[in-house]
Amino acid sequence: MARPRPEKKRESAGSADQRVLPMELQIGDRLVDETGEWEVTVRPYTAPGGKTVHARVRRVDQPATADERTWGAHERITVKRT
Repeated sequence: MARPRPEKKRESAGSADQRVLPMELQIGDRLVDETGEWEVTVRPYTAPGGKTVHARVRRVDQPATADERTWGAHERITVKRT
């Protein structure tokens, strides 16, 4: 008789970090990089051809500081979902 398969270890439910494609970003998602923590404020859009994705973001600690981020459409981004 075959043994049952061992259960896979799952991430804890408290961790909300996810790796998503840039077009899957949602308003309110948070990104962290070397310059600080940023929040997505506008739905992402693609440039003609669909190979690059742009999204407007703002600093969490300084809401007046806004920026536009650009990624390749194939890149995965780590985000915190709220």
